[in-house]
Amino acid sequence: MSTYQVLGQTVTMPVLVRDASAGTVIFDVDRVAAQALVPPVFEVIESSPGKAQLALVLIDYRDNDLGAYHEVGTIFFVRPVGGGADGTYISHLPVDQEFTCAAGNQIWGFPKTVEEIKVTPTPSTSRWVLRMDGELVLDITVPRGGHDVLPEMSLISYTLRDGTPCATAFAQGGTGSSMSFEGLTWELGTHPIAKELESLGLSFVMASWIEHMQARFEDAIALA
Repeated sequence: MSTYQVLGQTVTMPVLVRDASAGTVIFDVDRVAAQALVPPVFEVIESSPGKAQLALVLIDYRDNDLGAYHEVGTIFFVRPVGGGADGTYISHLPVDQEFTCAAGNQIWGFPKTVEEIKVTPTPSTSRWVLRMDGELVLDITVPRGGHDVLPEMSLISYTLRDGTPCATAFAQGGTGSSMSFEGLTWELGTHPIAKELESLGLSFVMASWIEHMQARFEDAIALA
């Protein structure tokens, strides 16, 4: 069982998420533009001719080994150029708490930064406003609620940790899941990351929500 010292606290692996809510919005994007935002050691997976997919993920961590915090992720689906399982690569991962930012960078190489994230829930929607450097990046409202069970899935996230390509195995599942687009709205701001997202040519595909998510994150393992 490995441990890490982060800002004077001990983090024991695996890191467990006992309760969180998560909204995911999938967009079709230009594959060449997507590849330009991913390290060349990873190949963006083509979902259809000339296209790839971007997942915009909004997570409210309520009970988590790294604390309670909000997180916004821009995620591409990739595989290692040298061969390996399909997985994900996170290009940006704003959070609103310092400890999870430090732990995410140190343990896994996740590109976390501490930013302003305002979340406004209603019984049927969840609105997320992300600002960085005082500028609006994203203002998005996603539908929430549902009754489906999401079985635990085993997944892989690829990162660069101190310049070394790594793979992190993780698993997630939960209850209160649904797929819907009713009530979905989004607006991109003027921040460079907003312009970066706009340059991908976002085309909405689907949106999902899970009210009570559990997850488990293992150590990051350097790729051979």
